[in-house]
Amino acid sequence: MSLKSLIQVIIVLVIIIILGGVYFNYFANNNEIFLENNEKNIQTKIDTNEPKKKETKILSEETGVKTEINESEEVKEVKSEEVNLKKKPNKPKIDNIVKDIEYLTTDEKGNKYKILATSGRTNSKNKNILDLDNVRGIITSNKRSTVYIVSDFAEYNSSDLKSNFYQNVVINYEDKKITCDYFDVDMKTNIAIAYNNVVVTDPQSIMKAGNIILNIETKVININPENKKEKVKVTIN
Repeated sequence: MSLKSLIQVIIVLVIIIILGGVYFNYFANNNEIFLENNEKNIQTKIDTNEPKKKETKILSEETGVKTEINESEEVKEVKSEEVNLKKKPNKPKIDNIVKDIEYLTTDEKGNKYKILATSGRTNSKNKNILDLDNVRGIITSNKRSTVYIVSDFAEYNSSDLKSNFYQNVVINYEDKKITCDYFDVDMKTNIAIAYNNVVVTDPQSIMKAGNIILNIETKVININPENKKEKVKVTIN
């Protein structure tokens, strides 16, 4: 082979190598860009489709119920108008007030005790006691006159048949009127006691006493001073 032919062959090989290098570099870069774009797209799709993981604790102010969401649970967005948290309805309070009360008791001797009240409720400390409001009492017997009692409040014990009238108490029987703060009636013994600011009024006199003991059956009345050193104060009309 002549020198000229050899040089031509070398030149052709150089040209082929240069072209091959340019071709290889061009398509290699394009493939890298394409692969990189594909990876980004794939990652974006993964991020979009992958469920969000979040650990949180939600405390509802209205229901007071705590809900825990673990990392493996999917958190979903919920519109506020779609959430309808309702407060638990308060249980209605049980009202134990009884209206228009009437108790009627008759003892062995035929004495009748009637207690009327506009309202009443069971005593919180003793279920046998009924607390009464706007009270009227009527005690009648076959042989003696009727005793009438009026007070703002009273306690009636159904187990021992005792009544305790109090606040603005007024007792009327025959021609006598007794006012006091407290008036206790024992229906078993037929004994009643008036005490605190006791005043007895009849057509002839006004008496101030410490307490009065009244036998409901016989209507015998004992008027006592506040203490032994004092006497019952009597004013003649």
